[in-house]
Parts: sequence; C-alpha cells; structure tokens
Amino acid sequence: MIKKEFGSLITCDPQFQDVIETATNVAQSKATILIYGESGTGKELLAKYIHDRSPRSHRRFVAINCAAVPEGLLESELFGYERGAFTGAVQAKPGKFERANESTILLDEISEMPLGLQAKLLRVLQQEEVDRLGGKTPVKVNIRIIATTNRDLAAMVKDGKFREDLYYRINVIPLRIPSLRERQEDVITLAEHFLRVSAILNGRNVNRLSPGAVVKLKQWKWPGNVRELENVVERAVLLCRGEEIRPDHIQVDARLASQVESQIAVGMTIAEMEKNLILKTLEQTRQNRTQAARLLGISIRTLRNKLNEYRQDGGNHEESV
Repeated sequence: MIKKEFGSLITCDPQFQDVIETATNVAQSKATILIYGESGTGKELLAKYIHDRSPRSHRRFVAINCAAVPEGLLESELFGYERGAFTGAVQAKPGKFERANESTILLDEISEMPLGLQAKLLRVLQQEEVDRLGGKTPVKVNIRIIATTNRDLAAMVKDGKFREDLYYRINVIPLRIPSLRERQEDVITLAEHFLRVSAILNGRNVNRLSPGAVVKLKQWKWPGNVRELENVVERAVLLCRGEEIRPDHIQVDARLASQVESQIAVGMTIAEMEKNLILKTLEQTRQNRTQAARLLGISIRTLRNKLNEYRQDGGNHEESV
C-alpha cells in the first residue's frame, strides 16, 4: 500500500485516505463537520487539518473538550459572561465562540455537552449569535464548527440524551476515522514515524525496528489507538540502548491484553464487549476511575456516563471516585 502524508496525518490505509480526501474537498466550505472515531484515533488532528486548508486558516484555531470542563463551567467557557453575571465575575470575559470569530471552533466530545447547552448551541448555529451570561444583547459571530464524538449520537438521540435538531445541524458532513485495528498497515508506518520523532526529541541514536519488534507491534490490538502506539514507541526509544528496538522494548499493558482476549466471544455485540472491558478494567484498577479512564483512552466523564447507563440497565456498579 502507498503511504500518503496529509500534513501531520500519515496513512497507508485507503479507507482513511478517502476520509482525508473528503475532508480536503469540504475544507473550503463553511459546512459544519462531525468527526466520529474512537479515542486516540486523531479526531482533533483531522479537525486542525480541515482548518488549515480553509479560508479561515489565518485565524487561530480554537478548541474545547466538552468532557474535560466541569459541567457548571462549560457554559461560561463557551458563551462568556458580563461583569457581575455571577459571584466572582469582576470583569467581562468573551467565551470560546467569540474568540473563534472568523475562525474555526472544535467542540471535542460534543456528546458530553448537557442538553441545556445543546439548545444554546443550536441558537449559535441558526442565528450566528452568542448570548453572554448576564448579557443584554447578543453578539454576532461568524464561526465554522467542527464537532467530534466517540459515541453513537444517533443512538443517543433515540434515547433522549442528545437533541435531534442539533444532531442534524452538526451532522452535515460526517467523517468517520477508522480505528487502528482497522488500519493494520498503518501500525508499522506510524511506529517508524514516531520512532524517528522520539529519537530526535530525546537525543537517542535509535533508527530501526527489529523484525521481532515489528511482529509484536502487529499482534497487539491497540485499544488506545494511535495515541497508545505513540506512547509505546516513545517508551521503547527510551528503553533502547542501541540502534535497534527489540521485542522486549515494546511494552504494552499486559492487563488490558488479557482483558481484551478474555472478554471477547463469538456472537457478542460491540456494546457488550465494551461493557465487559470497562468493568474488567475497573476491577483491575481496584475501582480507580481515573486510572481506568486513562487505560481505556476515554475521559472520566465518558466513563461515568457509561457506568450510569449500565446502572440504568439493571447492573449494580458502585465504583469509588
């Protein structure tokens, strides 16, 4: 397969190349884009790639992770506020939408946005104006919105957890990034790229993967996707004392390996496998949600939402924070 480089995106996979080419074709438009993909697949990189090829590229790319900001602060972060809007608001502050005026804003993990804020976001899309907290008049904005999600938004709409009208508004151009498991040829291509970068950054004279290391990299299923691969390769570069990375330098999380293998059975749905993996990881981390979320490559809020779903389905999962 032929390796192609699209800015910071590197892939041999024809499916992913098609996704990037579609992104290139729509970059010049103002159309709202929704990028689907598992955590660690490069959704933010694709969003930045689109911005850099748009007429807005001369303006600063603005991003916010809807899952990383506490729910009570997300509204003020996005919409801004006027002086005196709440206790501690000693001066007015523009939100992310205003700062992204004439540019692009990335709403990362939009599935984690509360329903109340979804209604306000819909107004931004429809009216192209923002209401600051405590403000008396709306502020006009000209922004291009790119959203990302690692969840099935259509299913969330059906369950009443995501607004249907907003879903259709943001799903104008849907782009799905395939997982690294679906891009087998990319494993070594990306590993060699990360090796070169890490060797330079860390001042190491490492320049190649041994045949055994290649085999080991190909055998792993990469639940953390590209982000996990990058971390594994950097760790290998730091452990290596010669010029060649050997199999023993490739250290993946053995706990996750056994979990993935033991929790998969023929006939299982993806949702069932996901649930088993999450619960098993929590068990292995002694119910430490922070550590479990890191191993799974998801946010703590996403993990909390998943556990709430399982609890509503009849399970009893009382994990410590």
